[in-house]
Amino acid sequence: MSGECVSNDMVEERRSFVTDNYSDSMPLSQLDPGERGRVMAVEGGHGIRQKLLLRGLFEGSVVRMISCYGPVTVEIDRNTVSMGRGMAQKVIVRRI
Repeated sequence: MSGECVSNDMVEERRSFVTDNYSDSMPLSQLDPGERGRVMAVEGGHGIRQKLLLRGLFEGSVVRMISCYGPVTVEIDRNTVSMGRGMAQKVIVRRI
């Protein structure tokens, strides 16, 4: 064993599950500035879900990308929220 908690196979399986169920979805960090998207899923555990929920970002919410350079900055319900790229990669959105 390599000592990892989650094997690469499990990560790929989850990623393919998200891709299959939301074929036109992508990580939040791939939206261009000015584009809007609806949050379809949040990958990760309770901790990241709680952090995003406290910022108003949860499944079903609509976001508008403000900046994707440096920290990812989005607008959610007229509030501006910034997050690191790693966190933004775990938010799966569909363009609207």
